[in-house]
Amino acid sequence: MEDDDELQKPNGLPVETLDMIAQKKHAAMLERLSNNHQSRLQQSAARRTAADFSSPSFESVQSFLSLFSDAKRSVEADLHRCRAIAAADPNAKSQIKLELDKVSASISDLEKIVSEHSYFLPPYEVRSSLKTIEELKEMVESANAEIAPRKKFTFKSKASSKKEPAALAKESEQFITVSNAASQNISLLDSPGFRNKQGEILIKRFRVSESEGDFSIVDLDSCDVYLKGRFRALFIHRLRNCRIFTGPVLGSILIEDVNNCLFMLASHQIRIHQARECDFYLRVRSRPIIEDCRGLRFAPYRLLYEGIDKDLSDSGLEEETRNWANVDDFRWLRAVQSPNWCLIPEEEFVDVRNISELEEKSGDT
Repeated sequence: MEDDDELQKPNGLPVETLDMIAQKKHAAMLERLSNNHQSRLQQSAARRTAADFSSPSFESVQSFLSLFSDAKRSVEADLHRCRAIAAADPNAKSQIKLELDKVSASISDLEKIVSEHSYFLPPYEVRSSLKTIEELKEMVESANAEIAPRKKFTFKSKASSKKEPAALAKESEQFITVSNAASQNISLLDSPGFRNKQGEILIKRFRVSESEGDFSIVDLDSCDVYLKGRFRALFIHRLRNCRIFTGPVLGSILIEDVNNCLFMLASHQIRIHQARECDFYLRVRSRPIIEDCRGLRFAPYRLLYEGIDKDLSDSGLEEETRNWANVDDFRWLRAVQSPNWCLIPEEEFVDVRNISELEEKSGDT
């Protein structure tokens, strides 16, 4: 009896039974810990998946599409209102003109939205948005012709004689209508410029009074062109074996039909058509657009002259956005890199070009 008493605890259970109970409790605790760990892993994975769908880039694209869609509907509603005013009172031409000017300004704002968001948008969305803007502009021009015809309709804001860079950028919508410019010849824009030159050095300095003007470079062969100072828009057409160096352009640059040229340009928007074997050194706020091009190379802007830092700042181009490396090829729809353009290797960069000492040559401006 004494031995039996020694093998029992005060609660009357044998030692072996207590050990089994303790082992079972320990095993159950380990299982609970394992289950809790697996549950935490699953919850963490679920949170990561949700975060992917709410990432900044995803939200930004969706935000842009929503903003663009709302702005488009607003423009369409404004056009409908203009037509309603014309139907109710055919003599209200002054009021209709004001309304149409507001609509065209809204379209310019919409174009600016596309420009500011193009750096993260998929190429398809950029193309679709630009196409929509062109259609809206055609609708405005059609409404203008029907309701309040006038000699020439533009998308220019005349509210103030002194315009900020962003406002001036809005006015340069001509680069969108590239096919029309080609059929009518850019020289018909009747802007100052260099035309029909061969083997010459052409230099112009833009003064403050000229900063809101356009400039054209047309039909040049084997010429060097230097444009110092800032101006509103630049049109380049039919160049062969030329080198073009320009200060900041407040709005847009349109380039068409150029072969074997070098360009050093700064602008808010740049569109290039039918270019072959050309190098571009750019500072640009939005992504450059190319179409029907081959053999293009891109690198950062490398131009200097006295006062260029202030000109860039006054034009809203003081920041290096690296958009020179983000080129949209509208003729290349595949997900892989377009074969029509590439970046210039750093070891092949041309030297920084300082044109401070160059004196103006008037040409035919």
